[in-house]
Amino acid sequence: MRRVLVIGSGGSGKTTLARRLGKSSGLPVVHLDARYWRPGWIPPPPADWEATVRQLLAAESWIMDGNYGGTLDLRLSACDTVVFLDLPRTVCLRRVLTRQVRWWGRSRPELPVGCPERFSWKFLRWIWTYPSRRRAGILERLARLQPAKTVIHLRSDIEVERFVAAVALQAQATPG
Repeated sequence: MRRVLVIGSGGSGKTTLARRLGKSSGLPVVHLDARYWRPGWIPPPPADWEATVRQLLAAESWIMDGNYGGTLDLRLSACDTVVFLDLPRTVCLRRVLTRQVRWWGRSRPELPVGCPERFSWKFLRWIWTYPSRRRAGILERLARLQPAKTVIHLRSDIEVERFVAAVALQAQATPG
């Protein structure tokens, strides 16, 4: 695992998992939200965003978390491992609502300054409809990647914990 892509619904734990994997593996972590948003929650022009993603992908190694469907094919091509966090939508919604309360009016560490936490019905609806509108397409894309790439499909917090423990154990056993 040298180029790891972490994807999944909002609130599935992508950022937390990427951070934990980075800590245990020593690989650099790239939070796409931090690179995408500009102060005031302004998105970049699509051509600028694609150029940014291509630059990030050129690095020798990384753990990258985030969705951004417009550049998913680029990232899937560049990674050697994909971790799909496929947790129940109720878990994802609870986490996002908790996060919104905890960080209300302030920027989270993985976001740029000027992007304070806010409430968004659109985002909550996206999370709620993720299983019915996006999940099948993601699973199809991931199935086409195998066996050329490692695909890890995690469906519960227990599976996530086992995966993190296995990565940490492997990192300890690998010299250098």
